[in-house]
Amino acid sequence: MSKNCQRLAYGEALVALGKENPNIVVLDADLSKSTMSCLFQEAFPDRFFEMGIAEQNMLSTAAGLAAGGKIPFASSFAVFASGRAYDQIRQTIAIGMLNVNICGSSSGLSDFGDGATHQSIEDIALMSAIPGMTVLTPCDAHETRKAVRAAAKIEGPVYIRVCRNPVEDHTSEDDVFEVGKIRVLADGTDVAVFACGTMVDAAMKAKNILSEDGVSTKVINVGTIKPFDSVGAIREAKGMRAIVTAEEHNVIGGLASTVALALRGSAISMEYVAVEDSFGQSARSADELMAHYGLTAENIVSKVKKCCRVGEG
Repeated sequence: MSKNCQRLAYGEALVALGKENPNIVVLDADLSKSTMSCLFQEAFPDRFFEMGIAEQNMLSTAAGLAAGGKIPFASSFAVFASGRAYDQIRQTIAIGMLNVNICGSSSGLSDFGDGATHQSIEDIALMSAIPGMTVLTPCDAHETRKAVRAAAKIEGPVYIRVCRNPVEDHTSEDDVFEVGKIRVLADGTDVAVFACGTMVDAAMKAKNILSEDGVSTKVINVGTIKPFDSVGAIREAKGMRAIVTAEEHNVIGGLASTVALALRGSAISMEYVAVEDSFGQSARSADELMAHYGLTAENIVSKVKKCCRVGEG
């Protein structure tokens, strides 16, 4: 498995935390070899709980462990971690403000082979709507490790969104990850692209394409969807000709909605790249799905040009 894989980084981060803190415990729903929590199981078998295909029981058990002073990380595919156990997350964990960390693995369309039932294009919306929930959307393996460490320190529930497939690194081991803060990865003067998760890579590629047409693009990594850095968003949008958001998620209730709310009242032109309110489907590769749903650098370029009217006249 590639060192650029977020789920591998997640498993490795759990092991590192487990060595430092005996209160770290991990639960999984019969997917530990996919979520990579199996690494923690190998290192600390007495602190690992295999719950079977039962996310509702897993999250209820995690709540009990948190109430007893432990710091649980509960892992499953994002569609099941956020959807199947929603009632337990809301009623017990969130209302009780319990320190439970939920990893939504194989997020977005990344589980290309299993189709719509296993692809989560609404998990950010579900988790963000829960009061008190922190939602972390790391863009690469380095940031995933930092997000896991940050989650362990947060008092209250946390949702971490992790991709199944390898993604390019756009941050480094030395970069600081701050919960609730956006980060400019590449500066620009014409247009700002707010991106999260896997779409940060697409945004960086789009920047290079746009530079050939004389468009200077600022790329902003949104590693935390909630609490969202509205102050930072307003600051980075100032003076831009346009704003484009990019996410591997339904356009409703995700990054586009969050950025639009933060910049409400602004006269700046805005566009988005996201799943157009539809379910996923099976495919031969993740890239094939991303292209089908327009989650590409080329579509970001197209939306930027539309906003900036590049090529007209």
